[in-house]
Amino acid sequence: MPEPFYVTTPIYYPNDVPHIGHAYTSVAADALARWRRLWGDDVVFLTGTDEHGLKMQRTAEAEGITPQELVDRTSPAFRELTTLLDLTNTDFIRTTEPRHYEAVRQFLQVVYDNGYIELSTYEGLYCVACEAYYGEDELVDGNCPIHKTPIEHVTEENYFFQLSRFEDRLLQHYAENPEAVQPDTRRNEVLGFIKQGLRDFSMSRTSLTWGIPLPWDPKHVTYVWFDALFNYCTAIGYGTDRERFDRYWPVDYHLIGKDILRFHAVYWPAMLMAGGEAPPKRVFAHGFLLVGGEKMAKSGSNQVAPADLVAEFGSDGYRYHFLADQRFGPDGDFSHEAMVARYNADLANNFGNLASRVLNMAVSYCGGIAPAERVSGPLVAACAQAFEGARDGMDKLDYASATSAVWDLIRAANSFIEDSEPWKLNKAGDADATAAVLGDCLEALRVVALLASPFIPRAATELWCRLGLDGSPEDQRLPDAAAWGLGPISTTLDKGTPLFPRIET
Repeated sequence: MPEPFYVTTPIYYPNDVPHIGHAYTSVAADALARWRRLWGDDVVFLTGTDEHGLKMQRTAEAEGITPQELVDRTSPAFRELTTLLDLTNTDFIRTTEPRHYEAVRQFLQVVYDNGYIELSTYEGLYCVACEAYYGEDELVDGNCPIHKTPIEHVTEENYFFQLSRFEDRLLQHYAENPEAVQPDTRRNEVLGFIKQGLRDFSMSRTSLTWGIPLPWDPKHVTYVWFDALFNYCTAIGYGTDRERFDRYWPVDYHLIGKDILRFHAVYWPAMLMAGGEAPPKRVFAHGFLLVGGEKMAKSGSNQVAPADLVAEFGSDGYRYHFLADQRFGPDGDFSHEAMVARYNADLANNFGNLASRVLNMAVSYCGGIAPAERVSGPLVAACAQAFEGARDGMDKLDYASATSAVWDLIRAANSFIEDSEPWKLNKAGDADATAAVLGDCLEALRVVALLASPFIPRAATELWCRLGLDGSPEDQRLPDAAAWGLGPISTTLDKGTPLFPRIET
């Protein structure tokens, strides 16, 4: 039976249109999901929208509509993003769905019955944009450290989750599972936060009506993190299908932005422990995607819409840039000029040029029928190194390293062609030598299409078809499919049009 593999994006807040920061995490999650499917895993890939909370309620009030009308209007743009970017998510969850409503209420009741929630009065500082409380020492010039906006002073009766009771258990968990927060800089950040001492946090509001009422006290609405974070459990059957839930939980990867690390790596595992469930296997927090050195804001002038870039570069060009040119972990800085340069250099000049020249020569010199590769040709080692490099990179979620390993094979094949000069061999009438060179190159193209398929699925599938191979790269299974000598042999080749036409600026 295939091994289960569960990966999630954060669920996005749909009070405005999606920008490339949202798409950045989604593309990374999709590449990982596609990669694990190549290994035969039973993959669940979840994304969705977080639709409750005070911020959404106030946005709706300002527009003179209900919160439900607002989210019904704005959420579809995030679902459309999955089609735009060729995402292969197996589920799209909305926190206003009945399945989530019931799952959250069941979980809340378990945590309450286990004695980890108590009623008290809260007086403190609250950021509506973050849906989070802050201490005075966490503010920057009196403002929210994330959004740089004024903090509100709140006093009301709340239920509190006793986070302080989990300091030792969390530290023990991370000591026993050092890979549970990645990269290491984020793990150190989490450990430092826990060691400073954890405070119980408010998990309900009475001033808020837009949310899920507490099952034991309906006057209170669930605080956003007990609602939003639980989507990961709702989607795999919590409260409705225990067998399915136990198959996929704990999650293999939560992919998130660094601004919500505390909630995913401190609050969330403690909440799960309180409810008798296992904490996540891994939380990977990447940096911000900056534009002009500034973090994108939904209300800011530095937003970049994914649809605009896909219209210019195609979904493959979009995906490749954000996987290969923006290292997953630290902050990255987006520029249109860098995207054009990367597209032309790697996709048009390397990937596209290799496919075009090899297929053109094979059609012209070999009658359009693929010659066999040599058992121990010059590209055997390069193919093996590409596979090992891609595997090592994906194991670490180092997408830049993984794609670089595949492009090393492309460069090796291009160099091999330059050194072998098959056009001269053909002109000299040496059909066997010409076929040997092109057979090796066609086999290298097969491996390139296979290994590149998680990153540029459309072009990889098109190249696979032009090689005359059955099915698609997605149908193959690693590691066997990456081995040298699996074809194409005697297939009918199609040189086609350029896979990545150059973009002129």
